[in-house]
Amino acid sequence: MLFKFLKSSHVKSGEITPENIYLGRREFIQDTARIGAGVAAVATLGLTPSPAQAEVRALDNIIRDGAFGTDEKQTSYRAVTEYNNFYEFGTDKSDPARNAHSLRPRPWTVKIDGHVDNPGDYDIDDLIKPHMLQERVYRMRCVEAWSMVIPWVGIPLAQIIKKLGPTSQAKYVRFETLVDQKQMPGQSRRVIKWPYAEGLRMDEAMNPLTLMAVGLYGKELPNQNGAPMRLVVPWKYGFKGIKSIVRISFVDRMPSNSWKRLAPHEYGFYANVNPEVDHPRWTQANERRIGEFRRRKTLMFNGYSEEVAHMYSGMNLKKYF
Repeated sequence: MLFKFLKSSHVKSGEITPENIYLGRREFIQDTARIGAGVAAVATLGLTPSPAQAEVRALDNIIRDGAFGTDEKQTSYRAVTEYNNFYEFGTDKSDPARNAHSLRPRPWTVKIDGHVDNPGDYDIDDLIKPHMLQERVYRMRCVEAWSMVIPWVGIPLAQIIKKLGPTSQAKYVRFETLVDQKQMPGQSRRVIKWPYAEGLRMDEAMNPLTLMAVGLYGKELPNQNGAPMRLVVPWKYGFKGIKSIVRISFVDRMPSNSWKRLAPHEYGFYANVNPEVDHPRWTQANERRIGEFRRRKTLMFNGYSEEVAHMYSGMNLKKYF
């Protein structure tokens, strides 16, 4: 499947995504003045703490893993926690920090099913042991052409998968977010088909870079960032980082992920950062790092080619985007 630049007369926003989201995304990219003001505003967010900004617990005994990630300047904690995409709490970037106080991240159970030796309902602390936590600083790239550098805390997803014991029939891993309108008021709107779902090929899930995160900046994940556990796949666009996960399924066929279902000509299954494949409505060749005003060149696989390019050898990365 190839991306094509379409004339506005050929595609109506209502045929792809709800109009308010379409207009908001287009405005974010096209209105340079507004972008500059928005980035500047991020630096001053939090003067009046939002309901979701209650103090989160510091995590203990974290191993700093310098073998992965980047030593680039980290995005501020304030920006990372107050400038989010999490449609379960609203479509505006500030909505999650404003509304996510209603989420109850404990107790938390994750259903494991599919082609796996050890299915069942697991308490989060049985899947992710506190003494196993690592900190990794990753570049994170959003499809909307903005990026951050975030110190995540979690464990390699491969460690969880090995414990669960997928069978030889398991070719993909599918993830699902909590559905609960009382906790996630944004789900009362049919922005997408709930629950939010994502997936990885098994080798992607087992790649050493793939992290199941439970924290950032040495603290537990704030609700608006996907508490209590979320996926982090640093060579892919941000929408692959599914949040507040309640189900992990081992399946034999490629699962349908939420954004591909909603707009298949704009979003594919793989979602690898590829500056040579433009979104139909904006370029992916460059990006704006939150906290900076000058745009920078987007790196293939978000700069992680050495670690992940071998998984896509021989694939047409413009067709399989």
